[in-house]
Amino acid sequence: MDAVTDTHGLIWYLEDDPRLGPDAGRAFDDCDAGRGVIYVPTICLVEIVYLQEKGRIPKDMKDRFNARLRSGRTSLVVADLTAAVVDALDRVPRDEVPDLPDRVVVATALHLGVPVISKDRTIQLSSVPAIW
Repeated sequence: MDAVTDTHGLIWYLEDDPRLGPDAGRAFDDCDAGRGVIYVPTICLVEIVYLQEKGRIPKDMKDRFNARLRSGRTSLVVADLTAAVVDALDRVPRDEVPDLPDRVVVATALHLGVPVISKDRTIQLSSVPAIW
C-alpha cells in the first residue's frame, strides 16, 4: 500500500519505536519489502532538522533517513513540495488542519491520492484517510 508519512511516523519508524501504530508499522514493513511506497514530504525533513537542532530527537536522525534511502532496502521516496501540492492546500481547510507542516503533509497525500500515516488527531479527522 502506498502512503504519505508525517514527521513523527517517520521518526518512530527510523527509531523502531513501539509507539508506531500497528497499521503504520505494517505500511513501513511493506515499504521495506517493496510492496508499497511511502512518500516523505520535504516538510518532514525540514521538521527533522529543526527537532535535531532543538535537541528533541537524536542529532543523527536525518543521517539515518539518508542512510536508509541509500541502502536500497526501502521504497521510501522524498515527495518534493511542488506547485501541485501547493494547489492541493485549497482542499485542506485551515480550520480543519491549522498547523502548516501538517497541512502540507495532508495536501501531499491528497495530491498523490494516498492515505497519510499519522497519529495526529487533527490529521486523522481531516478529509484524507489516515493509517495508524
